[in-house]
Amino acid sequence: MLELLTQDKDFFPPALAAKLRAVREAGFDGLEIDGKWLLHEFEQVRRAVRDTGVPVPTACGGYRGWIGDFNDAKRQHALDDVALMLRRLAELGGSGVVVPGAWGMFSLRLPPMTPPRSPAGDEAALLDSLGILNDVAGQVGQTLYLEPLNRYEDHLINTVARARQYIEQGQFAHVRILADVYHMNIEEANTQQTMRENRALIRHVHFADNHRYEPGSGQLDFRAVLETLHEIEYQGRICFECRVLGPDPAAAYRTAAAHIRGLLRETWAAS
Repeated sequence: MLELLTQDKDFFPPALAAKLRAVREAGFDGLEIDGKWLLHEFEQVRRAVRDTGVPVPTACGGYRGWIGDFNDAKRQHALDDVALMLRRLAELGGSGVVVPGAWGMFSLRLPPMTPPRSPAGDEAALLDSLGILNDVAGQVGQTLYLEPLNRYEDHLINTVARARQYIEQGQFAHVRILADVYHMNIEEANTQQTMRENRALIRHVHFADNHRYEPGSGQLDFRAVLETLHEIEYQGRICFECRVLGPDPAAAYRTAAAHIRGLLRETWAAS
């Protein structure tokens, strides 16, 4: 059965070892760690993972700039930080780092505006960044998980098909796709069919419901999503990346984890 991860939450303790124990107690197998921990508190991370036995297989965020940044200096900062995160995750037995092209740099929201860089310039910057990080990931046995974001958060990579085009154009053996069902609900005509069509490249999945709160609190059909992941023989991890509703967020989060675990057991047991 697939491993279930979570990103950090305000109701988890601030100290990392206690945080990891809380992650396990909430019903998750591990933590998708904020990259700041890897960059600035790596020895604490190493000790906490060793002492608790709770893994940090993946990392998301926490680095400076973006791999598709308009500003070359900021783009270099992102490359430096993500490369270090890949190397440090490798020391922990992790699998890879999540990166979008950018977030919040320029969206396609109305009114229409013109980005400060041409589409060809966007493509050149992203291909260059992905090539550099692909090489680092290959050297240390990690994967760069490229995440398409919806058009309201950025303009660079909005669909799974566009992420695939970049990977195939650059022939990047160590860059794979992160399929986020929240973003896919906005951008894809059919989430399940998109997963089928890109099964060879999807290696990580993020879960949030249609309103970006915890799975099961909205109207997305997570049973259908999990059945599709089983159908395509998906072997990566699922990570909760969501806000949490309700007067008792910690309890609501445990309920959501139990809900998805139950669907996972039912789906995998049916095979």
